[in-house]
Amino acid sequence: MNDFSDPDAYQAEEPAIDKKARFPLVWFLPLIAVIVSGWLVYKSIAAKGPQITISFPNAEGLEVDKTKIKYLNVEVGKVTDISISDDLKTIVVNAQMHSEAEPYLKDQTSFWVVRPQVGLGGVSGLGTLFSGPYIEIKPGGGRDKTDFVGLTTPPLLKTNAEGRQFTLETNNLGSLHAGTPISFHGINVGEVLSHELSPTADAIKLKIFINRPYGQFVRKNTRFWIDSGVDLSASADGFKVRTGPLISLLSGGIAFRTSPYDKPADVQPENSEFELYDNYEKSEAVFFGNTLKYVMYFNGSVRGLTEGAPVQLRGIPIGKVIHIKLELDEKTAEIRIPVTVELELNRIESVNNLPEVSHKDIMAELINKGLRAQLQTGSLLTGQLLVDLDFHPKSKITRAANNSSVYPEFPTIPSSLDQFAHSAQTIMDKVAKLPLEEMGAETTKTLQTLQTTSKAATDTLVSAKAALANTDKTMVSAHHLLNSLEPGSTTHYELDQLLQELTQTASSVKQLADYLQQHPDTLIRGKKAD
Repeated sequence: MNDFSDPDAYQAEEPAIDKKARFPLVWFLPLIAVIVSGWLVYKSIAAKGPQITISFPNAEGLEVDKTKIKYLNVEVGKVTDISISDDLKTIVVNAQMHSEAEPYLKDQTSFWVVRPQVGLGGVSGLGTLFSGPYIEIKPGGGRDKTDFVGLTTPPLLKTNAEGRQFTLETNNLGSLHAGTPISFHGINVGEVLSHELSPTADAIKLKIFINRPYGQFVRKNTRFWIDSGVDLSASADGFKVRTGPLISLLSGGIAFRTSPYDKPADVQPENSEFELYDNYEKSEAVFFGNTLKYVMYFNGSVRGLTEGAPVQLRGIPIGKVIHIKLELDEKTAEIRIPVTVELELNRIESVNNLPEVSHKDIMAELINKGLRAQLQTGSLLTGQLLVDLDFHPKSKITRAANNSSVYPEFPTIPSSLDQFAHSAQTIMDKVAKLPLEEMGAETTKTLQTLQTTSKAATDTLVSAKAALANTDKTMVSAHHLLNSLEPGSTTHYELDQLLQELTQTASSVKQLADYLQQHPDTLIRGKKAD
C-alpha cells in the first residue's frame, strides 16, 4: 500500500526521449515530383532524335512547330525553325526528329512536301486541305547524314510500293514521260519511272515499275506497246479502231500482254529488257525464223504499197513488204522500183515433209510451176495495195536487166488494173489512128443530104395532101354530074367507073400519106419487111 503522506511517493519518473533524427513526411512529395520530372525529362531527351536541316525552293504551307514529318502517315519529326539560306536561293528547314527515325537518315533518304494535287492519274493529298501540308520521308541507304535537299516533286515510286523494275527500249519517246501509266488488260499495274538515251544515242530506254503481283505476268514473250487511247489505222485490210483506258486517251500510256504459249516458269528476272512497239498491231506480229527475202520489180505504179504491207498466197498472209525504193539506171535512163519482201514459209504447214529439201528449193520449184507476184488492191476504202502470190502457168518469167539487189528476183506480172489500163490505151491508140476528120466530113454531107431528102419528102407529102383535097372536090362534082345523067346510058356507066377508080386511088394516096407521116424515115431507109 502506498504511503500518500510521503511527498516523494508522487514524484514522476522522467520519460525516455529518443534523440534519433527523423525525416519529415512532407518532404516526400517534392522529392517524388523531382524524380518524376527527371524521368520525364530523361524520357523526352531520350525520345528525341538528331536535328536535321532540309533545303526547299520555298516554304509554302510550312509552319514552325506545326508542320509534321511523317513516314507511312506516322509522325517521326517536327519542323522547329524556318530560315533563308545565306545565298538567298533556298529555304532551310530545321527539324527535330524522333529517335526511331534515326536509322532512316542516310545519303539516299528523300524528303518532299505533300500538298493537294490534281492530275490525270487522280487526286492525291486531300487530307492536307484540313491539316495543312506535311513533309514526307522516304528512307534510303548509304551513310548517316543530317543535311538534305528536298525534292520539288514527289517521287514516282512510293515508299511502300512492292514490285519489279524492267527496261523498255524504243526509238520514239512521243508523249511518254515519268509517271505514264502502264496497264494490263485495262488495269493500271505500274508506271514509267524515268527515261534516258542509250549509250550509242540510237534508242531511248525507259525504266518502268510493275506493281506486285502483276510482275509475274512479265514473261519471255511478253509484248509492250504504246497505248494512245484511240488507235485508228488504215491498211490493206481496211480501217481498224482500238480504244484503251480513258487516261491513255488523255495522256498516253503503255500496255502489255502475255503470250498464251508462255508458262509461269518463264517469268523474266528484274531489270530485263523488252522492246516497246509503236502500236498494238506491230506488237501482235509473229516473228518466224528461216525467212526468205526476194526483190520484186513492178512495171506500173506502186502507189498505195507501203512497208509492212502483207504478202499473201491465195488470201493467206505469208510475209510482208520490208523495203521500197526508187532506182535510176543512168546508162539506159530507166526508172525501176525494187520492192523487197520477206516470206515466212514457216506459216505454211508442210505435208509429206522432206527434210533434205530446203525452203529455197521449194520456192524455186513453185516459181517454175508458175507462182507469180501481182499487186492487188487490199481495200477500196483506203486504196492500200498488197502483194498477191498465185499460180499463172501460162505466164513467162521475165527478169530485170540488172538486178542491183543482194536478194534473188521474184517474177511478177502486171496487176489487173495495169492490164485494164493497157487494154484501154490500146483501144484509144486504135481510135486515134482512125480518119476521124474525113469521117466527120462524110457524116456531115450525109446529114445534109438526109435533111434535103426529108424536106423534099415533106413537100411531096404536102403536095399529096393538096392533091387529095382537089380529088375530093372533083369527085363531089363528078357525083353531081352522074346524078344528072340518065341511068343506063353509056356516059353514065363510064363516069361511074371513073369515080370508082378515083376513089381507090385517093384511098391509096391517103394510106401512103398516113404511113409517111408516122414513119418519115421510110423515105431514107425504105419500108421494113413485115
